[in-house]
Amino acid sequence: MFRRDVKTLDEIVGRFLQENNLQTPVQQTHVVESWEKIAGPVVARYTEEKFIRNQTLFVKIMNPALRSDLSMMKTQLVNKLNAEAGGFVIADIRIY
Repeated sequence: MFRRDVKTLDEIVGRFLQENNLQTPVQQTHVVESWEKIAGPVVARYTEEKFIRNQTLFVKIMNPALRSDLSMMKTQLVNKLNAEAGGFVIADIRIY
């Protein structure tokens, strides 16, 4: 009999992503998708656009009062989003 090196699918996919430098884009996509979960349903209702450029999450909020409240909570939102992604993905949030 021969011995097989059995690995889980999670290990194989993780290794593939690391070897091809695709881990960061996957984490960035996860951060953008988790905005609604972290910010809440009320904020998600007023969110129009969200994207990441140069480790900065850009979020377009349609309500001016909500925009100013979220601007004061930037640090907390960055910490929660990075924790959700499982690593340091974004450094700042620009709310416009």
